[in-house]
Order: sequence, then C-alpha cells, then structure tokens
Amino acid sequence: MWNMVVSYFPSWEVLFQALVVVAVPFVLSQMMSKTKDKTEENAEQEDKKQTPQRDFTGKLDHDLSQVRAVFGQQVDVNIRTFCLGNTTQQAAIIFINGISDRELIDQHILKSLMGDLALSGNEQARGSSVPPYTKHYLKNHVLSIGIIKEVDRLSDLSSELQRGHTALFVDNSNSTVIILGTRKEITRSAGEPSSEILVRGPRLGFNESICDNTTLLRQHGEPANLMIDQLRVGQRVAKELSIAYIKDIADDSLVQEVRNRIERIGLDDIQDTGYIEQLIEDNFLSPFPQVQSTERLDRVISALMEGRIAILLDGTPFVLTVPTTFNMLLQSPEDYYERWIPGTLVRMLRYFAAFVSTFGPSLYISFISFHQGLIPTKLALSIADTRAGVPFPSLIEVLVMEVALEILREAGLRLPKPIGQTIGIVGGLVIGEAAVQAGIVSPLMVIVVAVTAISSFAIPQYNAGIALRILRFIAMIFAATFGLYGVVLFFLLLCSHLAKLKSFGVPYISPASSYQLQDWKDFFVRMPFKLMKQRPKMTSAKNPLRKK
Repeated sequence: MWNMVVSYFPSWEVLFQALVVVAVPFVLSQMMSKTKDKTEENAEQEDKKQTPQRDFTGKLDHDLSQVRAVFGQQVDVNIRTFCLGNTTQQAAIIFINGISDRELIDQHILKSLMGDLALSGNEQARGSSVPPYTKHYLKNHVLSIGIIKEVDRLSDLSSELQRGHTALFVDNSNSTVIILGTRKEITRSAGEPSSEILVRGPRLGFNESICDNTTLLRQHGEPANLMIDQLRVGQRVAKELSIAYIKDIADDSLVQEVRNRIERIGLDDIQDTGYIEQLIEDNFLSPFPQVQSTERLDRVISALMEGRIAILLDGTPFVLTVPTTFNMLLQSPEDYYERWIPGTLVRMLRYFAAFVSTFGPSLYISFISFHQGLIPTKLALSIADTRAGVPFPSLIEVLVMEVALEILREAGLRLPKPIGQTIGIVGGLVIGEAAVQAGIVSPLMVIVVAVTAISSFAIPQYNAGIALRILRFIAMIFAATFGLYGVVLFFLLLCSHLAKLKSFGVPYISPASSYQLQDWKDFFVRMPFKLMKQRPKMTSAKNPLRKK
C-alpha cells in the first residue's frame, strides 16, 4: 500500500529539476532588472556629470550678488553698472585695479557699450523698454577687444579676474559671462642675463612676461614649425605655462611625457620654474640637476634645434629645457661662438675645474693624513714645517675653511651688489690671513681652499656648482676615513650613480653611456661645425640631419 502511495509522488530528482526550472529564470530576471536599474542610475549620474552646472542665471542682480559674496569688500575689485546705449537694458563690468588696463577698459569697453552704441543709428533700440542687445551682437559688432571668451562658472570668473581680465555681465541674457582681455603687462625690457654672462655672444635674455618670451622665440627661432602648447598650473593661483618644441624635430613621445608630468602637478601656486623642475625630475634624491634652467635665449633656441623641449612659465625669466645631460651643465654658448680650438681648450678646462672643485680638499686630506710617502720629500718637509703649530687634524682644518668660505659666499649673494663683492673678496683674504697667523690652519690649506673656490666659479651653471659643492664635503669624509682608497671608492660610487641617472629617459652621462660615437664630436671636444652635421642621437629627433 505504501509503495502505491509513493509511486504517485515524483522522486527527489524530479522535484529538484522542477525547482531549478522554476527558480533559475526568476533569479535571473531579478538580477537583470537590478542591473538595468543600476545601469540607468549610472547613466543618469554620467549625464549629470557631463551636463555643466552653471553658476550664473543671466539675471544681473542675482549674478552680481554671487560675485560680491565671493570677493566681499575688496577695495581693488571694481564693479561698474551702466545701461547699454540709449536703452534701459542694464550691464556691468568687473575688473581689478592695478592688473587691468584702465585706458583699454575706458576706450574700448565702456565707450563702445555706452557712447558708440548710442550713436550707432539703431533707432529701434533707442527708448525701447525691451532689451534688444544680445551677447552675440555685442561680441561681433560692438566690442573692439582682441581676446574675448565666455565662462559659466564662478571659479573660472575669479581666475580670469585675477589675471587682469574684465568680466561683462548683460541683464536678461544667457547664463554666461563675457571675459575681455584687458590684462596690463608690467614687464622689464629684455636685457643681458645677469646669471650667465658671456664675453662674446648675444646680449638678449628672457623677462618675466610669458608673452614676451614666446615672442622672442618666434622672432629668433624657426617660426614655421615652432609649436607652443599652453597649459595652466596652480590649483589656487593659476598661471600660464607654455611647452615649446620644433614640430618636425622633437620626438612626439617626449613631448607627451613632458605634458603628462606637468599635468600631474597639484600645488596651489607655482611661483617659479624651480617648483616645476623639482616636480618633474626623474630622481629627486640625486644632488645633480636633471633639468637645465637658463635665462639665455640663444641657449634655449639651440636646445630646441637639437630636439629638446622648453618649458616657459609666466612670471619668471628662467626657462627649463629637457632632457638634460651632465655635459650640458659644463658647456657654455660661448664655446660655439669662438673657433673650435679655443672652444675645446676652454671646455676641457671646465671639466678639470669641476674635478678640482669636487676632489681638491679630499685629495689634500688623504695625502696629508694617510699617504705622506707619495708626496715628494722636499714638499713633504715643507708641509710638515707649516703644519707644525696647527692643533687640528686635516679634516677639521679643511672643514673650518670650507664652512667659512660657504658662509662668505652666501653673505655676498644676499647683500647689495657693491657691498657683496667687497665682503666676499676682503672677507676671504682677512679670514684666511688671520687663520694662518693664529695657527689654526696651514698656509697650504688656504691655497687648496682658494683654488677649490675659484674652480667652482668656472662652472657655467649655478645649480651644477651647488651639486659639486655638496659632493665635496662627502668626498672629504670618505678621504678622512679611508684615505686615498676612500676617494677612489667615492668616485666609483659617484660614477655608478651617474650611470643609473636619467633625464626623461635619456642617460644623464650621454654620450658616454650609452656609447654613441657620433655625439662625442660635441662632448669633451667641440669639433668644427663642418663635422657636426647630425643632431644628438640621445634626443631621438625625427630629423637627424641639421639643415645645410
């Protein structure tokens, strides 16, 4: 009987199959409906993101109240309301005193919108209670300003006003504000750069205006293929930045890499290209500058012709060029203005001066403290006689003189020019003579420090000289610890660091590594121009041959 009853009911397998057939479509339908709802919700959010949220309504009173709430009671922010021509349609301009050109505002904005518009012969507009003028009509038929654009965000309006531009509000118009280019340029004349003085060569350098600097590049460079891309840097205080390169020479990947690194800068304010230099370099722990900064126009144009990139920032005369190699920091534009033989000799002299500036005191310490046997007998006896009354070891002796010299150097830079030069020269002589008379240092030590200081002055780039001055103290510690072996060890560590260092993908000690024989024509030796028909291979220039 029980078997008969059980036979009328399906087995467990049949029940499970029936459950799967019924439940799976239901679950899938629920999941698809949730996915569809979520997709629609995401699409709505994306539409909201893509739809610009405008801060202005086109109503003059409402828009001006928003502006007053942002700028408060700032005395240098001027808000001037008026009527357009002979109509009752109201308008207003906003500008900041000092950085906006008042004459340009009076003659080309207010006079055009109030006086010239009233005399334009538009009889339909005169006395009409309906505002007849649109922003499109004012931009294309009334305003005689070269730079005109529209913004719809309050933050963009604030940024434009701080740059010296003028904002024009028109009542009962669309929800945008007209920005008029009325920036007042306060610049100095382009003169000879004070930080890079040459005996022979152009006397033209950059100033603080990015417009003047880009104009100089176009006037003295190649205007046809010179590309200048504009960016904005600074989250709070936005400044104009330009990337300059020769279109048919510079590598596209290098240009894009420079642009990407600059776009990642997120500081509130960029006061100088020194900020950018520190934020785009490959290795911030290295003492060597991986970006070259210069005030000289001829140096920047030469870099562009080799396929490099120039970075210009508004408000500073220093222009950055990338990629940079170590030999560029020891080269001077004057190497190419003189004949190749004297240019080569002077360049080799700079390499020797860089070596003396870095290793001069450390070699003195190693020979005096550890390897007296390597010194000629008569010279060793003379040195021993002069050091007879010195109470300090050679390391302390060198540190005292080097620190005193660095303090004098810094003091000379911060004082006014007539006083600073006197303090640097007289102070060094007085302190050196007094130290010798007091028996604190030996006369030979004063000579070594003086030669080291003079050698550091022979380096053309100031920031490269700073790097070598830092390394000088590290080399002194190695020499005081291990003697001449320490100097050699430090030299090998320095070479290994330079071999690994790169600037925008280019080895820092190119063309020594990777070895490129063609580029050695302008490395230690400056060969004649007839033999330098190719651009440096390290920059991967599109056009490797220089124009004949």
